[in-house]
Amino acid sequence: MAIIGNIIKGVINLRNSISSETDHVENQRETFNFLLDKAKNTEFGEYYKFSKISDSKTPYQDFKSTIPYFDYDKMHNEWWYKLHEGKENVTWPGHPDYFALSSGTTGKTSKRIPVTNDMIDAIKNAGIKQILAIENFDLPADFFEKEIMMLGSSTELQNNNDHLEGEISGISASRIPFWFRGFYKPGEEISKIDDWDERVQKIAENAKSWDIGALSGIPSWMELMMEKVIDYHQVDTIHDIWPNLKVYTSGGVAFGPYEKSFKRLTGKHVEVIDTYLASEGFIALQTRPGTDSMQLLTDNGIFFEFVPFKPEFINRDGSLKPDSPSISIEDVELDQDYVLLISTVSGTWRYSIGDTIQFTDISKAEIKITGRTKFFLNTVGSQLSVNKMDTAMKELEDEYDMDISEYTICAKRGEDDEFYHYWYLGSSNTRLDASEVAESLDEKLKSANKNYKVARTKALNGVKVNLINPDVFYDWNARNKKKGGQVKMERVMNEEKFQEWEKFVQEH
Repeated sequence: MAIIGNIIKGVINLRNSISSETDHVENQRETFNFLLDKAKNTEFGEYYKFSKISDSKTPYQDFKSTIPYFDYDKMHNEWWYKLHEGKENVTWPGHPDYFALSSGTTGKTSKRIPVTNDMIDAIKNAGIKQILAIENFDLPADFFEKEIMMLGSSTELQNNNDHLEGEISGISASRIPFWFRGFYKPGEEISKIDDWDERVQKIAENAKSWDIGALSGIPSWMELMMEKVIDYHQVDTIHDIWPNLKVYTSGGVAFGPYEKSFKRLTGKHVEVIDTYLASEGFIALQTRPGTDSMQLLTDNGIFFEFVPFKPEFINRDGSLKPDSPSISIEDVELDQDYVLLISTVSGTWRYSIGDTIQFTDISKAEIKITGRTKFFLNTVGSQLSVNKMDTAMKELEDEYDMDISEYTICAKRGEDDEFYHYWYLGSSNTRLDASEVAESLDEKLKSANKNYKVARTKALNGVKVNLINPDVFYDWNARNKKKGGQVKMERVMNEEKFQEWEKFVQEH
């Protein structure tokens, strides 16, 4: 183990390949040209005349004017369904060996997103960059000899005709290089257990035999795992089991809402490093301390585009209107929410993954995830983004000295036929006065959002809050067959889904 640790440290000492001096605009030009050239002879490339676009004097402008926006449904219904019929060279050369299953946040039917060998290589490259970026953090030398707990979905992939299927975290973990397997926990045998509760039970039983230096996974499920380990061994914090834990690599959702409850479980300082791995690709990672922003991987098989996240550009279902304007990285601005579009080595083109981001440093190409297009609440003009909601939750946590790790909201009419925002907060303290919390939340949102403040003087009549145990949110996901793995809880629900949710809460 020490030998491998020294090799890794030696590689890191060769110098970090991620530099603030990287020319991200040029990286994106090269990536754009590479994608067009490689896919020009696919069905998609021939249909949209990639060769002609590449030869144009204004290739990006022609790319934008020729190719429409896609989301999963449009991409699947028009192109990817052919892959399941055994066809090759559809939107990317060849046929993918893997499909990433993703049910997202609202649907019960799994999406099947192609994962090509080129994308597998890109994800591996991103992992190497993440290791190299650790050079920038103040970690002891022996950290690189500790084990890493990667908590994702099962690595037991399912055969389906001519390919394997599983969540992207399971696919990635199943392709771990041989030299890393000695570091990887919970190990191949436990990682293949499909049942989440059974897998976490096995982790708890074996926890004391491992010397964990780093954790990696979705915050909500990582917290549940740590709670199980702590409870099983009857200790106070996770550091009583893993005293050398120094790093937590978060991903999938913004870490902010989980920060307070996470600190309660760890007991000691843990360096939190954000990553942005979606089913469609490894998009960004945090490369330096002193910020919680992540750097877009501009030279790793993904071409990025950005659509200003404004109500006039977004349909009610969160999709983009066809005539919404897009820009490339050279034209982005600070303090503007953008819908993120990607074109990738897995054959996605001008594809919205449903996330919104904001640039925090343009020269470094650093971003924050600010929300989901479907979680944008604009009923009666309130224009609330998840970013604004997350900020309000943190302020409530500080005011009432409590944890709020999960929440959801719906705008609907009350018994008086007036519109209200109905909030359910997963709180560590359900004994608080809910009406007092509602009043405070209302004031915080008024201060943070002028559109919300205007809405409160007109059609939005008030705020109602219910404080419930966070376990209800996790059980809701479990009922929808989404426990563990790449899961994002619905922050905003429509009335039909919310009615189902409220019935579930009452029966819980």
